[in-house]
Amino acid sequence: METLNELLGGFATAMTWQNLIFAFLGCLLGTIIGVLPGVGPVAGVALLIPITLNLDPAGSIIMLCAIFYGTQYGGTITSVLLNTPGEASSAITTIDGYAMTKIGRAGAALTLAAVGSFIGGTIATVGLVAAAKPLGEMGLLVGPPEFFALMVVGISLLVALAGKSLVKAVISGALGLLISMVGIDPVAGAPRFTFGIDNLLDGVSFVAVIVGVFGLSEILSFRRNDVTPIVHAPGFRQLFPSRTEWRRSAPSMARGTGVGFGLGLIPGMTGSVSSLLSYAAEKKFSRFRHELGKGAVEGVAGPETANNAHANAALIPLFTLGIPASPTIAVLMGAFLQQGLTPGPSLFTEHSDIAWAIIASLFIGNVILLLLNVPLVGLWTSILRVPTPILTAVILLFMVIGAYTINFSVFDVYVMVGFGLLGLALRNLDIPLAPMVLTLVLGPLMERSLRESLEISQGDFSVFLSRPISAVLIAVGLLILCSPLLKIRKPKALTEDPEA
Repeated sequence: METLNELLGGFATAMTWQNLIFAFLGCLLGTIIGVLPGVGPVAGVALLIPITLNLDPAGSIIMLCAIFYGTQYGGTITSVLLNTPGEASSAITTIDGYAMTKIGRAGAALTLAAVGSFIGGTIATVGLVAAAKPLGEMGLLVGPPEFFALMVVGISLLVALAGKSLVKAVISGALGLLISMVGIDPVAGAPRFTFGIDNLLDGVSFVAVIVGVFGLSEILSFRRNDVTPIVHAPGFRQLFPSRTEWRRSAPSMARGTGVGFGLGLIPGMTGSVSSLLSYAAEKKFSRFRHELGKGAVEGVAGPETANNAHANAALIPLFTLGIPASPTIAVLMGAFLQQGLTPGPSLFTEHSDIAWAIIASLFIGNVILLLLNVPLVGLWTSILRVPTPILTAVILLFMVIGAYTINFSVFDVYVMVGFGLLGLALRNLDIPLAPMVLTLVLGPLMERSLRESLEISQGDFSVFLSRPISAVLIAVGLLILCSPLLKIRKPKALTEDPEA
């Protein structure tokens, strides 16, 4: 009952006209980002963080979360209509989605995808509501040594699952840790890695770094033929699936919800993995599996439900334990910290009203996206008719303005450009970016819990092994990093996953 009352209080905050506008704008921008091939949710959220910095904390996070799950919807549109996934988690949808377009069922495919996404996202949010209080209270019992060990497990999972080379992932993670240490030492009070530059005394701007690493490097490496695509948007009457299509899609949506929700809870798993495994589940369990690849509704409903269930479920470890489950969530966690909010157990004790407002906004955002996506398919696809050079120029201008307005400092623009070039170099060397941004976010938290643990033990490192929970967690983290048996074989379609 207490949880329900707090959720209702969250709805009261989320449904103020200001926050409804932020949720709507987030859904709108997220859908546009999802429609644009090559941008992706990580770069999209990173690019738009600067415009939310001056908002109040609740409105800012509501908007960024809406951008995050909005990209999942937007990516479907181009997958179905153009055989071009807007973002990686919709790649598998192109198989049956585009096949449905060729037989005149594009409208039905888009509607089923939108409804499936709504169902998956809503059920995952219900899971978040149910898990928030118990996991949050459990998390309050965790001391600094256990928290440090938990961070080790989270980083180990993401490092081990990111990219094709563990060594390159570790290099990326180490770079993020080094960058996070720039600034004033929190204990000694002395400058650290500032090289005598006064602008670095407060550390490197997180927003400028991620805009550069993800946004600018994405634009610099973006290559696409500047050919205006031919888009055949379905008419209004073509948007409605038949009764048979609804009936066939229901079990697929149920399976997709289970797959997406379960994998969303695991740090390191991306939405692409969820949608792919959902498609694999359809090939194994669907009564109509022999039709997959030829325009089967199961091939659209299952994966699209899974990737949205994944997106919302991935927020559970962030809200309850303070662990980002994916690179996009790590960027979101950075936005939380920028607003003075620390994700994890203390979020529900220190900022309960904001936490529940954000959770309530997830329900509202899913409804907004359902209303936005299906009737306005023609509008979204018209964005693709804008020539690439114009789109690129607009995004670059937006990035420079965004970096400057963080602190109204030209230095932050230089930081953004520098890290954009670094990100481009890392992409060319096939070094994954995800571990770097994860350790950049978690580095200060890990350092603080490490130092608090050593203060408790008076400098004795055995404190991490003498406490059962932290010992087990550290052992798990080392096993993940060292055991080749846990190495997940990624399908070819995911090798260019921007979230990896």
